[in-house]
Amino acid sequence: MTGFAEIASTRPSHPAVVDGTRVTTYGELDERASRLAHVLCDLGVEPGGRVAVMLGNSTEFIECLAASAKVGASCVTLNWHLSADEVAWILDDSGAAALVTHTDLGPTVESLTADRSMPVLCVGGDYDDRLDDAPPEPLAYRFPSPWPVIYTSGTSGRPKGVVHGALADPDIIAMAQGGLATMWGYRPDDVHLLAGPMYHAGPAGYANTTLFVGGTVVLMASWDAREFLRLVEAHGVTTTFLTPAHFIRILEVPDHERRRFDQSSLRHVIHAGAPCPIGVKQRIIAALPDAEIWELYGMSEGGATRVAATEWLEQPGTVGRPWPGVEIRILDPVTLAPMVVGDEGVIYVRPAHGRFEYHNDPAKTAATWLDDAFTVGDVGRLDNDGYLYLTDRLSDLIIRGGVNIYPRAVEEVLHTHPAVVDCAVFGVPDERDGEVPVAVVEVRSAVTADDLVAWCRSRLDPYTCPVRIDIVDTLPRDPNGKVLKRRLRDPAWAVAGRKI
Repeated sequence: MTGFAEIASTRPSHPAVVDGTRVTTYGELDERASRLAHVLCDLGVEPGGRVAVMLGNSTEFIECLAASAKVGASCVTLNWHLSADEVAWILDDSGAAALVTHTDLGPTVESLTADRSMPVLCVGGDYDDRLDDAPPEPLAYRFPSPWPVIYTSGTSGRPKGVVHGALADPDIIAMAQGGLATMWGYRPDDVHLLAGPMYHAGPAGYANTTLFVGGTVVLMASWDAREFLRLVEAHGVTTTFLTPAHFIRILEVPDHERRRFDQSSLRHVIHAGAPCPIGVKQRIIAALPDAEIWELYGMSEGGATRVAATEWLEQPGTVGRPWPGVEIRILDPVTLAPMVVGDEGVIYVRPAHGRFEYHNDPAKTAATWLDDAFTVGDVGRLDNDGYLYLTDRLSDLIIRGGVNIYPRAVEEVLHTHPAVVDCAVFGVPDERDGEVPVAVVEVRSAVTADDLVAWCRSRLDPYTCPVRIDIVDTLPRDPNGKVLKRRLRDPAWAVAGRKI
């Protein structure tokens, strides 16, 4: 069985983490993880318990994940961009026994911990001193790989912690991680570039899979397209996990400049996090000809489907077929009866490794599961060959005069305009029709709203076209690059005084 312990034993001098100019070997990572595990135990973290981690992409973040695997605890990975109120809610909800953070976040941490007796360990403060003073005795890994508790982004209401009950079993963790590594073809000689935030399930998950097989993880502190290209060339990066927003930024680098960076080592790219516009996908496949571009449809709750670029080019727009052991069901949103092949409905996923629950929320857990399958509210259809196509989300659906409008279809048309960088389509209140579609568009060159409206009208049913298009310099995005449609939509609904 591969895993942190075996790699540290058999390849102790192999680089595990590259963080700027700092290189940490597996042996060093193992030794520091043991020391940190002793410290966490002293702070009150117990087997089966939780430790909150609020750090940027850093070696210390990975040390926390490894140390938690030695304690037999779970890391609750916190988005440090959240407000103090949101973080405080997650700390309380998760039941974390301690917090590891950074001195740069000091004022926020002080406000968070003022009313709670939670021990805090600060990188840039007492972190290294506490590790230096910790017992040097090595501790064995209780888990072969960490499996953190991820809090969902909270598109409606408070974020919820996703707890995979089956993954408290070391044997199942080893089987799941080994299965992921085999499915994606990850190897011990891989160099993985961590380009997204580690508190997010996707970037953290595939960095952990790389470490599970004994590869090297190169960290990006923050996203920059040119820095991404530079790091791929400098470190001979072979694998990475990106989002469509990353693709858009890479493609924004002029072709002549992008070609100066040698990207030939990059053999495998997984992308997920948001639907990828067809035009963007076609362009990134052409821009990275040496890499296999794989699309993944999944969520913190579990992986669902995947598709290789060669398949996708034959079936543009698909997010692929199910992972091994996974089943996709399309059900009527009202009756929950199975839909006919080709018809749209709510997507339910029967996972490969048992059930999850939302921490402290049995009602939401029950509403998410139907027998042995769950949904996160996505809408889609299956074709005769079992390929899944995403239509939209139930929460984003626009109902105009009783007619369903799926924003993604409109966004796909806008993305085909050469001036459009990115866009968001959503519904706003309307006295006559209930709600009507509008679009907010980020552009790369001069174009008018009337030009974009005409572009849509020539390609869409008039009833589906946006009634208004606003052009902005930059769309609001989360740290992982996903457009925050809620920030655009909520003000209009607040004026209307209603949410439906």
